[in-house]
Amino acid sequence: MVNNERLEDYFSEDRLAIVTQPLKLTSHIKDLDFSILVKGGGSQGQAEAVRLGVARALIILDKDTMPTMKAKGWNTRDDRRKERKKPGLKKARRAPQWSKR
Repeated sequence: MVNNERLEDYFSEDRLAIVTQPLKLTSHIKDLDFSILVKGGGSQGQAEAVRLGVARALIILDKDTMPTMKAKGWNTRDDRRKERKKPGLKKARRAPQWSKR
């Protein structure tokens, strides 16, 4: 369950594949049930956040899965953020249009 909806209903097919990657790798696809709340970002970011949570839960259940999860990069958070707006600029880096006269 993701946000009180079935996983298949909440995510599209390509996003669903991202979410279930750690479960398929450890062959726990039918063994475990999760109830997940996600908000913010887009569907891709939410899918990757759910994958991170599932991977971390599987590592807690079985410490032997950590090297394989780490090699795939599934237990690392994507820390990219929107850059803040600077004074005198229109956006973070976009300067106002310069006119010669």
